Amino acid sequence: MKTSDKLLYCLSFTLLLCTSMEAQFFKKLAKKAERAAERTVENRVERETSKKTDQALDSILEPGSGGKQAPRTTPTNGNTEGTNTENTTTTGPISTGPKTIEVYSKFDFVPGDKPLFFDDFNDEFIGDFPSKWNTNGSGEIVTTGTIPGKWYSIANKSLTVPNMGSTLPEDFTMEFDLKVTNLTGETSSQAFLRIYLSETSNLKVNENNALSSLYFCQYIPMGVKVDNNFKGDPSPIQNTMQHDLRDMYQDVVHVSIAVNKNRYRLWLNEIKIVDLPQFIVNPELVNYVKFYAHGIDKLKKQEQVLISNLKIAEGGVDLRRKLMAEGKISTNGILFNSGSADILPQSMGIIRQISQVLKQDASMSLNIVGHTDSDGSDENNIALSKSRAESVKEALVSVYGISESRLKSEGKGETEPVAENDTAQGKAQNRRVEFIKL
Repeated sequence: MKTSDKLLYCLSFTLLLCTSMEAQFFKKLAKKAERAAERTVENRVERETSKKTDQALDSILEPGSGGKQAPRTTPTNGNTEGTNTENTTTTGPISTGPKTIEVYSKFDFVPGDKPLFFDDFNDEFIGDFPSKWNTNGSGEIVTTGTIPGKWYSIANKSLTVPNMGSTLPEDFTMEFDLKVTNLTGETSSQAFLRIYLSETSNLKVNENNALSSLYFCQYIPMGVKVDNNFKGDPSPIQNTMQHDLRDMYQDVVHVSIAVNKNRYRLWLNEIKIVDLPQFIVNPELVNYVKFYAHGIDKLKKQEQVLISNLKIAEGGVDLRRKLMAEGKISTNGILFNSGSADILPQSMGIIRQISQVLKQDASMSLNIVGHTDSDGSDENNIALSKSRAESVKEALVSVYGISESRLKSEGKGETEPVAENDTAQGKAQNRRVEFIKL
């Protein structure tokens, strides 16, 4: 073979070898790029999946530090035959801030007219467990720097029972003020206060009962859940009203509950949250009130569940019919700020019913009579009771449009007590307003 032919052969072989090696190189490079792309996709999918899983777990278990930026939950409804029914409804945020009597003008809660239990803890020593209560855990009387009065701080995972001295009647109402301290985006989604209506006064809950759970989570709106647990009930209720109550719980909340045999209603401030006509399946098995706090971290987060001004009363009947039939009613359900004539907004349910009677019977006129307990001097109590009667009259005129000419007012101070003034419960009975047909 000629030298030129050998050179041409070698060159051709070299070019062919280079082309083959280059092809293999690019093939390997392509495979590496493909694998790298696959790993990138896998990693991203893994990160997104992990993120979604964390969010789901946060919403179910612990909120972490997500704050209030979590998406609003979507209403769902489910009904499984043979099991408890879970109904969920969602609304937007419920407004908070200062409440006036005008805001409460449609509030239809009417407290009972026969007090059964009252405790504002004013006779208790700071740091002590309240003397009228029992618990399987702990708790203490506290004060706060911004809210007046004394409060009962219920310890986490503690079941606590007010010692009423009698069982609950079929028709009764319950009210109390609630404050949960230091709520933040770190507050657990399992932070709640349960309000039990139970069969016995024992420190247990595995018995016939009906309960409401108020959830304090700030990460997502969790609302109020109600459950009834009566043996033999073929269709127990589990109902979650997922109102956005997060802003409301940043302030003091007035909780109102009315039970009329089978019917159960619950209000937070002026908002009716629950109205279940057959919730109390066996009224004869609802005898005692119990409270249970859960998911509250006092040690690390300074969270506390505080309650005060607990009032349980028999009745809650329609005062309109009683006023029309008897021409006179007396109620201690119209509440005022301590030592003043400023009506507390949650008292408007009664005043609203009085206005309805006056609008239905245009010929009726009323005398409004205020009464006080024995705290303070006789002169001051006469003046205070007169001012309070005037405040009720003004509410009827300015809020409900009743003619002032149809209303009179007077104050009798402490001169006509209906109970002893040496206990908080007796004083609560004596602080009352009468409406007398003229």
